[in-house]
Amino acid sequence: MAFRRIVYTLADSPRVTGWISERGMRWGFARRFIAGESFAEATAAVRELLASGLRVTLDYLGEAVTDEAAARAATDEYCAILERIAASGLAASISLKPTQLGLAIAPQLARANIRRVAQQALRFDNFVRVDMEDSSTTQATLDVYRSLLPECPNLGAVVQAYLYRTEADVRALNALGARLRLCKGAYREPAEVAFQDKAAIDANYLKLAELLLREGTYPAFATHDDRIIDQIIDTVEREGIPRDAFEFQMLYGVRREYQRQIARSGYRIRIYVPFGRQWCPYFMRRIAERPANALFVLRALTGD
Repeated sequence: MAFRRIVYTLADSPRVTGWISERGMRWGFARRFIAGESFAEATAAVRELLASGLRVTLDYLGEAVTDEAAARAATDEYCAILERIAASGLAASISLKPTQLGLAIAPQLARANIRRVAQQALRFDNFVRVDMEDSSTTQATLDVYRSLLPECPNLGAVVQAYLYRTEADVRALNALGARLRLCKGAYREPAEVAFQDKAAIDANYLKLAELLLREGTYPAFATHDDRIIDQIIDTVEREGIPRDAFEFQMLYGVRREYQRQIARSGYRIRIYVPFGRQWCPYFMRRIAERPANALFVLRALTGD
C-alpha cells in the first residue's frame, strides 16, 4: 500500500505526468501497457492477441471530461471505432469510461452519449462495457447503466471488490441479468468506503466471484492474481460450471505468457487493450497496482 501511495502522489504532480506523457511513447516504456495512440496502432496489437486465442476489448483512453463538446467528440469517436471494428472484421468489443462521455458534467449527458454508443454497437452486433471509476461516480454510473439496460441489452457494467457496497450492488444487478466484470479496484479510496488491506480485498473478491458464478449472467473476472484464478477454477470444476459461462480478463501487457497459458487450458480470457493520446492516468494506475510493472518501466529506461 505504501508503494501505491507514492505512485499516486507522483501522479498528482503535473511535472511528473507531463514528463511521462512527453516521453512515454517516444522512449517506448509506455508501449508495454498502451497499444498505441491511434486505432491503426491498436489494430496490430489486437490481431496478434486474436491469433493467440485471446479475446479483446478496446478502450479509447480518456476520462474526467468537463467540456460538453469534448464528451460528444469522444462519443463520436467511439461510434466511429465500432464502425472500424466491423469494417476490419476484428472480433473486439469496447469498454468506455462514463466521465469521458460526460458523467462529471451531467448524468443525463452521459446517459445520452452512452446510449448512442450502445445503439451503434447493437447495429454491429457488438458489446459495450461501462467501466467503473472512483467511488464518487459509482452511484451515478450504476444509475445510468440501470436506466439504459432495458433498451440496450448489449451493455455490461463493472463492480469493484474493494468497495464495501459492492456485494449489495452485485445482488441487485444479478437480479436484472446484468453482465458484470469484477475487478479489485485501481483508484485511491478512503477507508470510509473501501477495504484498505489486500487480504480483505482478496477475500471479498472471492466471495463476490462465487456469488457471480452462482447467480450472475456471464460474469467476467478481471484479475492477474493466479491464486484467485486457481480458486475460481476450483469452484468451477467442483460445481460443474461450464467453461463458456464466464471469462477471465486481464490487461494488455501484464503477465502475457500467463494469459496465453489460461487460453491453452481451455478457459476464455479477454484482454483489455487501451489506446489513445490520453494514456497517462491509465498508465500511472497500472504502475500503482503492481510493483512488477514499475520494475519493467525501470528496465526499459535503463536499457536492461
